[in-house]
Amino acid sequence: MIRFSQITLRRGVKVLLESTDVALNPGDKIGLIGSNGTGKSSIFAMLRGELQPDQGDIDYPARWRVAHVAQETPPLARSAIDYAIDGDTTLRELEAQLVEAEQANDGERIGEIYAELGDADAYTVRSRAERLLYGLGFSHEQMQLSVASFSGGWRMRLNLAQALMCPSDLLLLDEPTNHLDLDAILWVEDWLQRYKGTLVIVSHDRDFLDGVVNVIVHIDNKKLKRYSGHYSDFERQRAAAVVLVSGMMEKQARERAHLESFINRFKAQASKARQAQSRMKMLAKMEEMAPLHVSAPFSFEFREPLRAPDPLLVLDHVDIGYRLEDGSQKNILSDIRFSLQSGQRYGLLGINGAGKSTLIKTIAGELSPLSGSASFNKGLAIGYFAQHQVEMLRDDESPLWHLLRIAPRTKEQELRGFLGGFNFPGEMALSPITHFSGGEKARLALALIVWQRPNLLLLDEPTNHLDLETREALTVALAQFEGTLVLVSHDRHLLRATTDEFLIVADGKLQPFDGDLEDYRIWMLNAKAVAAHEIERGK
Repeated sequence: MIRFSQITLRRGVKVLLESTDVALNPGDKIGLIGSNGTGKSSIFAMLRGELQPDQGDIDYPARWRVAHVAQETPPLARSAIDYAIDGDTTLRELEAQLVEAEQANDGERIGEIYAELGDADAYTVRSRAERLLYGLGFSHEQMQLSVASFSGGWRMRLNLAQALMCPSDLLLLDEPTNHLDLDAILWVEDWLQRYKGTLVIVSHDRDFLDGVVNVIVHIDNKKLKRYSGHYSDFERQRAAAVVLVSGMMEKQARERAHLESFINRFKAQASKARQAQSRMKMLAKMEEMAPLHVSAPFSFEFREPLRAPDPLLVLDHVDIGYRLEDGSQKNILSDIRFSLQSGQRYGLLGINGAGKSTLIKTIAGELSPLSGSASFNKGLAIGYFAQHQVEMLRDDESPLWHLLRIAPRTKEQELRGFLGGFNFPGEMALSPITHFSGGEKARLALALIVWQRPNLLLLDEPTNHLDLETREALTVALAQFEGTLVLVSHDRHLLRATTDEFLIVADGKLQPFDGDLEDYRIWMLNAKAVAAHEIERGK
């Protein structure tokens, strides 16, 4: 059992936790949630023994092996698969002891170590590491590459692989889905469901939490409060509590009526496709959560588009990809025949590197088709959130400067009022964004899109830097957006609530996907199992 007894924790002059208790059972899978800055990372540091509380005690069995994801990855020449196996520290220690025993010609000790290696599953470790890395999106060829050859996001996947390779009684995962695509998230979720130890996880992905945890610990008002059940159960309990104590019944009734009106309009035009039916259920759930929308610290909405031309664009026998410096072409997707009609809402599925972002860039006009015909309606107004949109902002300039660039003739007071609605009030609207958090920068990027009143939204992983509250605000706003939407996201809650149809990018083609996200999860896990089996057979 993990027991927090009368814990008080200060960081500087700020009190994060004050005389709080909570008890967690062995085998619990715990989602640790709370607003940014409330102490989630500090709790992890205490569980790792790297930080001591100012008062109180944290107890768990001394024999427990604790695993966590390292935040730094040195640029090693070591191969990805050997780096992943390094996570099994018991095995690596035994291997080092074996070398010493062999050098000392200690036959008795050598025999003991071989027995211990058998108990540590040393003879299956390489195949286990290969399955793990494949599940996280690495190809067989990539597993042989050096750690130094990978980008920062892929190195974080390697750190996650190390943590999952480590035999552990307590596993601490802080935002493990941040650098993963949907396929890898679904695979990790399946892995964690089978994990036998105690898990504590911090995540802004509510579907991931729902799929993994059975306990929620909420940091609220400097206290730790334990809730039994999934994240959705916690939300329902909180919504009921908000209704009882908030005194905002009239405002909640207006929010509920607004969502109800939208749902009724959507019902009239929804198709019978499974994804459209999934969206109906999600919208009904959002209506049920109306009290939380009202009490949330941030909300916004997309303004109605000025025009709704049809069709917005047509791609006819189009090949897309990149023109290389030597004049050759790299085809990513071939023979695309696709048109976008006003009001359509697509979610794009496909493994990392299949071509989803390339397709979005082509629709946005950032890439020209390699061949075929692409026609765009003159009335098309695109709002494009790229996967690295936050990095395109100017750190030395303010939110107001960014908005003035796209609205130079609008009065400053009107622009400042608009920015205030996105939680950039007063001096914050005039301050350089260099010290803004990733979430604040993402919120600014969204504000710039909303101002332009697009009739087509192209969103490529818009939630990467957003906390749970801001993700929910985006979900509510997108669910009620009256234009056309094409969305790439690893956030299943967002996909389910905002899209009516799925397209899948696979094997160089763009095709409709006939099913919902549960169908996709089954399809993807089966495909990975088959591919992993093929790798085993090919040895």
